[in-house]
Amino acid sequence: MQSECEGGLDMWLFTNTGFISAVSNGKDLMVRARDKESLVPLAENAKTEILSTPQNDYPYRVIVTHEVFSKWAAHMATGITYKNFKSEVAMTRGYDFAHPLMKVWSVMHEVEDTQARKDLDHFTS
Repeated sequence: MQSECEGGLDMWLFTNTGFISAVSNGKDLMVRARDKESLVPLAENAKTEILSTPQNDYPYRVIVTHEVFSKWAAHMATGITYKNFKSEVAMTRGYDFAHPLMKVWSVMHEVEDTQARKDLDHFTS
């Protein structure tokens, strides 16, 4: 999901290990999170520390190159073996993380286009 943010593009990414937001800092990527645990896999992969920034909108962040981030994201994508993302998140992160994720999933129904389910009768009969 991308939106205009801080003068550039912002990427939100949900994985089975957390929720992050990536933005450019002019040269590299600043990857932010609301909880530290969401950044641990990326920080370990990048061999970098997680910065505490409680004064900012996201209280944790790491700085990584575009290359490091894209390789990590590709690794996360190629490692998908689960059949249901929401269930996987509940197992890997627990209810306290999965519950807000379900709220995001639910509210995104608001952007479903009007044609998405027009042929529903064809599939249910």
